[in-house]
Amino acid sequence: MTADSERDLTEHTIESKSVYQGRLLRVREDLVRLPDGKVARREYVVHPGAAVMLAMPDARSVLMERQYRYALRRHVYELPAGKIDPGEDALAAAKRELLEETGYRAREWRHLLTTYPVVGYSDERIELYLARELEHVGHALDEGEFLDVFALPLDQALQWVKSGRIVEAKTIIALLLAQRIATDEW
Repeated sequence: MTADSERDLTEHTIESKSVYQGRLLRVREDLVRLPDGKVARREYVVHPGAAVMLAMPDARSVLMERQYRYALRRHVYELPAGKIDPGEDALAAAKRELLEETGYRAREWRHLLTTYPVVGYSDERIELYLARELEHVGHALDEGEFLDVFALPLDQALQWVKSGRIVEAKTIIALLLAQRIATDEW
């Protein structure tokens, strides 16, 4: 099979119902018709989408956050990120979240990529932006949000990925891109 001769593997929705509605996430259960005509159930999380910022104070460092993530019951090192509000442009969300979480504004923004981190059970999309020419103006964390913000040399961040200290997927992807960006390869 070649890319030009791909089969249609589309699953067609027969019925769809909401099985959970929270403040952030919804869970749906659908009945679908498979390409061979059989019927199957699909459960999936509906997510509003998020923006992540590869904020680089200089060519060889990145802004990082350390935050307790309840689902994992541990502290996690991540890049600044946040959800996209209904009707909000992804770049506007990135700018808002960078300011809220880190206290920085960026004069230069560049969209790097769109990723879907868990396609097996969620429609979440993450928009990754490069933010440069940073100016610290003071942060305004959301109610109940607690995190430490710090600049980390890119080489050290990559070592943290290699050693398992950084384990969060969107951060790992962005840091690997940062290495390419630092050498003008992306």
